[in-house]
Amino acid sequence: MAKDLYDVLGVDANASDTEIKKAYRRLAMQYHPDRNNGEKAAEEKFKEVTEAYEILRDPRQRAQYDRFGMAGVRGGGAGGFGFHHVDLAEALSIFMRDFGGFGGFDSLFGGGERARRAQRRGQDVRATLKLTIEDVAHGVTRKLKLKTLERCDHCGGSGAKPGTSPVQCRTCGGSGEVRRASQSLFGQFVSVSPCPTCGAEGTVVEEPCDLCRGDGRVRQEKEVKVEVPPGVSANNYITLRGQGIAGPRSGPPGDLIVEFEVEEDSRFQRRGDDLVYDLPLSFSQAALGGDVTVPTPYGDEQITVPSGTQSGTVVTLRSRGLPNVSHGRRGSLYVRVQVWTPAKLTPELRTLFEKLAEVEGEPPRDEGLGRWLWEKMKEAFGA
Repeated sequence: MAKDLYDVLGVDANASDTEIKKAYRRLAMQYHPDRNNGEKAAEEKFKEVTEAYEILRDPRQRAQYDRFGMAGVRGGGAGGFGFHHVDLAEALSIFMRDFGGFGGFDSLFGGGERARRAQRRGQDVRATLKLTIEDVAHGVTRKLKLKTLERCDHCGGSGAKPGTSPVQCRTCGGSGEVRRASQSLFGQFVSVSPCPTCGAEGTVVEEPCDLCRGDGRVRQEKEVKVEVPPGVSANNYITLRGQGIAGPRSGPPGDLIVEFEVEEDSRFQRRGDDLVYDLPLSFSQAALGGDVTVPTPYGDEQITVPSGTQSGTVVTLRSRGLPNVSHGRRGSLYVRVQVWTPAKLTPELRTLFEKLAEVEGEPPRDEGLGRWLWEKMKEAFGA
């Protein structure tokens, strides 16, 4: 059984964002690999608390977790989050992203190289993927073409000319930071800031690569496969780890965040996992009844309309709506009958309606008919 994420961080389920962040920082500092000599148990705990923090820090993911548990964020989740277990590099990157600005971090842990690598992480990329109702119903695999920065193969991402290597920065001695001491009324004060010479990297490239000019990255177009789970909604998104922009000089890549945009379908109204379709019927069709073809996201289907069907009647087609992104069960398709009244009458139609008026009599004045139709609609839509 999966551990409760709030228990992992040692906070209450009603904890504020600030409390969650404080709890994570305390535990991450305690279990950071550089503070535990690379001990495997500490490393696993560090990854575990980082994973819990990464989900609970995001209001949308936290809401899905509170509602569905890990099923709400796994495999695309009800919010389309594309959960996966973080590895050590990602955990370090997440920690440095939110807490890497604290002066003296490297000296505290003695993990300068890891910290600098996390600081060189590439940018995240956002992309929008347009989907149809059929795409949502079945799920789909799409390919996105991105113009981005990829690692330079000529220098292996180091930024240095092939045959050479970056050298230790002489200003900071490879630490990536400079310290300045000053006296105050309260004693000596030491400030720590990124090294201006190497940009906090600890190394400098003296002979830049001819292709990337020392950046370690070149502009390229790449194709990324995106697997869209069934049941997503507009503004859901999925995160593809490591598919963003490459970090400078062998820094880890950022993520690709793909947001979904579901195109409007004039046939249907979407209500969560359910769909509504308005079926127009002529007077004769509604009175006589018969078989009628209606569209669904899975192809056309035939339904039988009983004779004497009234306008507003709702026919329910179970499992012909959209899948729920968490558990996969489909909603319903509600076929709402609308009796069509011709706006213009041909002479022939006018003659026929006049003859019909002579024999059909007055419509019933039962006030309960309207209430009955309303109750049936509320029942169908779960109101």
